[in-house]
Amino acid sequence: MLGKSQFDDLFEKMSRKVAGHTSRRGFIGRVGTAVAGVALVPLLPVDRRGRVSRANAAEGAGDPRGKWTPQDHDVQACDYWRHCSIDGNICDCSGGSLTNCPPGTKLASSSWVASCYNPTDKQSYLISYRDCCGANMSTRCSCLNTEGELPVYRPEFGNDIIWCFGAEDDAMTYHCTISPIVGKAG
Repeated sequence: MLGKSQFDDLFEKMSRKVAGHTSRRGFIGRVGTAVAGVALVPLLPVDRRGRVSRANAAEGAGDPRGKWTPQDHDVQACDYWRHCSIDGNICDCSGGSLTNCPPGTKLASSSWVASCYNPTDKQSYLISYRDCCGANMSTRCSCLNTEGELPVYRPEFGNDIIWCFGAEDDAMTYHCTISPIVGKAG
């Protein structure tokens, strides 16, 4: 085992060798690039698709994931099929719709995606949940659905993040969430 002075000598030798082959400006530039790249990661779209079982969907036995029973007639209810992974307020209850933000709010640039089962046509669809921001939070139609959600160490499958940090101007206040269809899942 190396003694303290031997360890210090070895570390000093390695440090001097690295310092002799690199410049401070180059090192600071690489660190700055890494920090800027990490800061842009939250702006990327997040895929929150649940795991859809095609075999169960083909049988048409309700929701193929078995935990959540969706309905398709009341868009303002938490069990409406498009709201399978919504954590927030439904915009349809506060002057918006399933696809449009209410007046006075702005659409956040980021979103999360979940796979929701439509009981009418027995198909699963990708739903892009997008937050509407800039007005005080709506208190109507608050839902906490966790279909397909995983723990916080997998943020792409967690619906607890407020996505208003990507909204224009100072529209950082969460108001409600829209749930447009992206396409068929699977």
